[in-house]
Amino acid sequence: MAARPWRMRGGLTAPAAACAVALAATFTVAPAGAAPLEYTLDPDHCFAWFDLLHFGTSTLRGRFGPIRGEVVLDREAGRGEAALRIDMRTLSTGIALLDARLAAADLLDSSASPQAFYVSRQFRFEGGRPVVLRGELTLRGKSRPLELHALRFACRELDEPRREVCGGDFEASLLRSDYGMTFGLPFVADRVRLQIEVEGWRPLDGPRPAPSQAAGSAPGR
Repeated sequence: MAARPWRMRGGLTAPAAACAVALAATFTVAPAGAAPLEYTLDPDHCFAWFDLLHFGTSTLRGRFGPIRGEVVLDREAGRGEAALRIDMRTLSTGIALLDARLAAADLLDSSASPQAFYVSRQFRFEGGRPVVLRGELTLRGKSRPLELHALRFACRELDEPRREVCGGDFEASLLRSDYGMTFGLPFVADRVRLQIEVEGWRPLDGPRPAPSQAAGSAPGR
């Protein structure tokens, strides 16, 4: 197989701060022996959800998205690349006043830092499926290591148009203080749990192969 330079579209080779979140990963499984394949994230199925404990009683939840980006995977070589971009201005908790407070300068600072980026070039597989992505999250201009762990992952083929769709749910946790968000501590928790919902697709050529007949079985009548 010809060597392919591991550089994502748009020259994504610098630290996460200079790159754009191309999923949680749309962390795709390519056919064995295939060349590196690129998957485009589906904006209808790519969101980042978060939750954290609020005053030791209830849990504050919200989401960002859709996530934009691409993933390239070379299963034979056992490596991949993901570059993802999240628009922090898409925050939604269901409460407009809370959204505005979280977007303020002492928390997400969405006006000054409207984009967050996640870049990973270290995928770990089990049974041909991605189970861990090790990468870097850039938020509020600060870059920190972040691992995404797969909760589930699957692929399927669609006919109209012909494409392969892969996706799943990935989770991680971070300390918001690592990104300069200390307002409300310790009454509002420092640890934030993330869940990344992702699906990506790539075009397929030709019709879907007909299912093979089981050995020794009689043809249908």
